Amino acid sequence: MNRTWFRRFTAAKGDGPLLVCFPHAGGSAAAYVELARALSAEFDVVSVQYPGRQDRFAEAPFTALGPLVEAVAGELADGPARDHGRPYALFGHSMGALVAFETARLLVRDGLPAPMRLFLSGRGGPLCHSGDVDKPWDDAEVLADLHRLGGTDRTMLEDPDVLEMVLPALRADYRAVATYRWTGGEPLAVPVTALIGDRDPMVTVGEAQMWGEHTSGDFALKVFGGGHFYLTDRIGQVAAAVGEGLLAGTPSA
Repeated sequence: MNRTWFRRFTAAKGDGPLLVCFPHAGGSAAAYVELARALSAEFDVVSVQYPGRQDRFAEAPFTALGPLVEAVAGELADGPARDHGRPYALFGHSMGALVAFETARLLVRDGLPAPMRLFLSGRGGPLCHSGDVDKPWDDAEVLADLHRLGGTDRTMLEDPDVLEMVLPALRADYRAVATYRWTGGEPLAVPVTALIGDRDPMVTVGEAQMWGEHTSGDFALKVFGGGHFYLTDRIGQVAAAVGEGLLAGTPSA
C-alpha cells in the first residue's frame, strides 16, 4: 500500500480481512495505534494519514470532503479494492465516519468490490449535522469545540508552538465537515456497524441509529460508556465489536 497515505502500527500484517481506519477532524493515523494493537493478529489494520499533519505537515490539507474522498478512494482502487481475493472493511470516527462512508459509495459507484462492512463511529447519519457553509469556525471556536469534545490533551491546546502546528489541519477539517452536504442516493448493500458513546455531546444514539437507513444489508448499533472519544477508555470493547463484525463477513474455511 502507498506509504504516503497509509500507516501500519503492528509488526506483522495478518492474513485475514484488511481494516482501513479514517481519523477524526484534526487527527492523524496515530489515532488508531491502540485499536490496531488490540485487534486480533489475524487482521491487517492500516490507518489513513491525511495531508497536513505529522509527516505530511508540509502538504496542504483538504478543505472539502469531496476531494479528500476522491484521493483516498483512488489509493484504495489501486490496491485493496482491486484485490478480489481479500475482503476489506472501513472504520471511521467522527469526520472519519463521513469520509469512510463516502469513500465506500464512490468505490461502489465505480464498479469496484465493496467493503465487507463499514464501522461508523461518533457520527450521526449523513443527514445529521449537515453543516453550515456560512459558519466561519474561527480558531477560538475550533479550540472551544475541542475542549467540549475532550480527547485532546489540554496542555497541548495551550501550547502556542503546538497550536501553530495543528491549527491549519484543524481549520481545514472543520471547514470540510461544515460544508459537507448529503447528495442522496440508494442505500449501500454493505453491512454497517454504528458505534457511539452514550454521553457523546455531539451525537445522540438516535442519530447514530440513522446509519441504518443507508444500508440494505445488516445493521448493528453498539453503544459504549463514554463521550465523543469513548474509544480511548473502551478500546478492548471496541476491538471486540470490530472483530466480531469482521468475522461475521468472512467466509468459513
